[in-house]
Amino acid sequence: MELTRRSVLQLGAGILVVASVPLKAFAAGEDLIESFTGGADIAEGGVTLTAPEIAENGNTVPIEVDAPGASEILVMAMGNPTPNVATFKFGALSASHSASTRIRLAGTQEVVAIAKMQDGSFARASATVKVTIGGCGG
Repeated sequence: MELTRRSVLQLGAGILVVASVPLKAFAAGEDLIESFTGGADIAEGGVTLTAPEIAENGNTVPIEVDAPGASEILVMAMGNPTPNVATFKFGALSASHSASTRIRLAGTQEVVAIAKMQDGSFARASATVKVTIGGCGG
């Protein structure tokens, strides 16, 4: 393959596009948090997020969230192209305010859970999950 000035420019533009994808995903995650909380302060604690430290396969990563007194819990994978993973809503007659599911992770990243409490306050928990085999196209 002959390396011309045009091919170098095209390669450089492609690298810039690929490098900016995680930044856009992170910005999308921050926008999602802003819309969920309405700009309110978020306290650390009050939510328990259980996720493996190392996931051998990003296609199926088990997580569990628990927030006593929560009316909603938002779960996000900050490094995924679409960070919104799930929103769990709990009614007044819910026996427990916890949920568990399996999520897909594109690679090693932070998983964030934000709970809206019944009094209108917000609580946050996060965990970093190291993925050895990518799940979203990796």
